[in-house]
Amino acid sequence: MLTRQDGTLDITRMSALVDQVAELHKKGVEVILISSGAVASGRSEIKAEKKLDAVSSRQLYSAVGQAKLINRYYELFREHRIVCGQVLTTKENFSSRTHYLNQKHCMEVMLKNNVIPIVNENDTISVTELMFTDNDELSGLIATMMGMDALIILSNVDGIYNGNPTDPQASVIPVIEKGKEDISDFVQTTRSAFGRGGMLTKCHIARKVADEGITVIIANGRKDNILTDILSENASVVCTRFTPSPKPTSNVKKWIAHSEGFAKGEIHINKGATEALLEPKATSILLVGVTRITGEFEKDDIVRIFNYKGKQIGVGRTSYDSSEAVSLIGRRDLKPLVHYDYLCLDLI
Repeated sequence: MLTRQDGTLDITRMSALVDQVAELHKKGVEVILISSGAVASGRSEIKAEKKLDAVSSRQLYSAVGQAKLINRYYELFREHRIVCGQVLTTKENFSSRTHYLNQKHCMEVMLKNNVIPIVNENDTISVTELMFTDNDELSGLIATMMGMDALIILSNVDGIYNGNPTDPQASVIPVIEKGKEDISDFVQTTRSAFGRGGMLTKCHIARKVADEGITVIIANGRKDNILTDILSENASVVCTRFTPSPKPTSNVKKWIAHSEGFAKGEIHINKGATEALLEPKATSILLVGVTRITGEFEKDDIVRIFNYKGKQIGVGRTSYDSSEAVSLIGRRDLKPLVHYDYLCLDLI
């Protein structure tokens, strides 16, 4: 959305976005802005003396571009007499509960003092295997971490289409409710030239965040006044809205729900344990129902949970380290391997 065809930053679109955020801010709406654009900013500022590999070029351009990007935001918000601040993060910062809470506290302090947090991945130190899929994944993590009322993902299309967006017969799906709309056949797997993710990623993140009680909206960020129109509930706005789940989710479970990428091992359970987890009554994973444990992990690490058919059904935080857990498989009358309070199911 913020990148021109030549890969440089679209200052005009960036300014229009700031104008809308400023208007919402002045009305008392707390806004956190997750923004890419560092690499695009750096690419327009410096030319590498020799050809660089993908990681090196990203580090170089983002190091230069992040300074330019946040300075541009600072100047644009200052025209509205609003202060903004920079928060750079990495995927690893979400793997530790302590780092997770530190980030949360930082942004809470900023919001309490009327400072708009501008969040981006720290591309200078993120390498391929530790990078977020894209800023949609990062925005989902931030939205749940901060307990936001809504996550608005701005793209270069109007929303989720019921066909190929280039087909004149295709139209935007206005509302997607959990379990009532199979959109897998509609979603395009292509992505923009300068983005890491695509609509498939947006849908996956949107479903997960909506399941945690947060409204998610996918809309076209290139349309004038799109943010203010959405939040004023303008009926003429074309977008896709994911209906939030009414069930409350604890803060710890929100963290665990988005920690699958940091899992250190696998817990495989038998048929009886699987069926128990599917019942309405809250159920923990007991060692007596475990058939196999793989991987090396410490107490309180995140692990993946697999049913008796070998299908992943969730993630959780373990109460034992791997060596102790393996030695206790099948034992009764011991504390749960994964307590219900630290277990998130149906993530896949």
